[in-house]
Amino acid sequence: MVSLLLRAVVACVALHVAASAAAQPLDAPNGAAELTLASAIEMALARNPDLIASRYELTAARGRITQAGLRINPELDVELENFAGGGELNGINALETTLSLSQVLELGDKRNLRVGVAEADRDLVGIEQRARELDVLAEVARRFIDVVAAQERLRFAQAATALARQTLEAITQRVNAAVAPIAEQSRAQIALTRAGIAQQQSASELRSARYALAALWGDAEPAFTAASADLFRFEAGQTFRSFFERLERTPDFLAFASAARLRDAELRLAQAQARPNIAVGIGIRRLEETNDTALVAGFAMPLAIRDRNQGAIFEARARRAQTDAERLAALTRARAGLFSVYQEMTTARASAETLRGEAVPQAETALSQTQTGYNAGRFSFLELATAQQELLELQEAAIDAAAVHHLMRAELERLTSEPLSNTELEGPLP
Repeated sequence: MVSLLLRAVVACVALHVAASAAAQPLDAPNGAAELTLASAIEMALARNPDLIASRYELTAARGRITQAGLRINPELDVELENFAGGGELNGINALETTLSLSQVLELGDKRNLRVGVAEADRDLVGIEQRARELDVLAEVARRFIDVVAAQERLRFAQAATALARQTLEAITQRVNAAVAPIAEQSRAQIALTRAGIAQQQSASELRSARYALAALWGDAEPAFTAASADLFRFEAGQTFRSFFERLERTPDFLAFASAARLRDAELRLAQAQARPNIAVGIGIRRLEETNDTALVAGFAMPLAIRDRNQGAIFEARARRAQTDAERLAALTRARAGLFSVYQEMTTARASAETLRGEAVPQAETALSQTQTGYNAGRFSFLELATAQQELLELQEAAIDAAAVHHLMRAELERLTSEPLSNTELEGPLP
């Protein structure tokens, strides 16, 4: 009877048994709301506090375009001369009053070039905004995976507690029948206590993971109680080249192209600013002494003898070259990082499949055989406990490997700007 009970509990613990994966997480009510990755992404895009704040930068960039296109304001000048002096200039009898209007005329198409700089800056801001969105969505995927993995760990912690409880009950029966020492009962009780502590820790980690995920769309506490996904669902693997070919089309690298256009626009503006503007003015002058009125006109232009904006042009050229160098450096780093992530993803998947498909079934068989031998008196309780622990450790290792695979898949999707729905995780719990 003990062996049958143990096999039933082992079946609940096994990763490949659907009934285990469908178990409710700790203190989740019946009919609790389940969250899919697609829903989490949708809420984060709409309500993430960081994204909401960063979108104002694009609005600000539009304001800079408007400002860049404005012409220089005309200047009104009022000048009073020859009054409150001495002799004939006493009082206002000799007062000369000049009222004039002047305007700076920008040469070299500076206004349009300023607009070009502002528009290039807006384009760069837009691409950077998209990159920020991808960063947030990648974080959503990571935290969602953390929740799914925490749910799996809690389910198996609950099953481990049940296994420890069933083992204690079986050993208690053997002790009462005087076929096992009472020390084994004490060890089994300790094992149950440890399993209960581990279950509480798993429950705490799940709650923390749920709160961390909900924070990405601004919720103070999660409105969902479970993440609906299959941690052990793996799609057909893609080659490294398929990811690599998408690398230069990502917002991170499109930003370099946009930055290059911005630097080109800044260089053209700096070159145009080497050409001085001119100021023209016209006005009217009133001479109180002769009771006459006359027109006045003026023209002014800086003499570009020393300052021809050489320093700004030199800086703009250097900034343009720097952008190309930074792009090359970033591409080199991204290629190396992409390969590292790809390797870790494929290795983790292979580990998860081997653990779940081979090691865990073998550990289940070993545990069943050890239980039979223990009942027959051929194995000690220590050997039974070791077999139980090995099974639980392999199950946890399988969960960890599957979680790493999905985390690395999410990172690859972020690096290559793939849709972050991660269809491997879609669907209800298995």
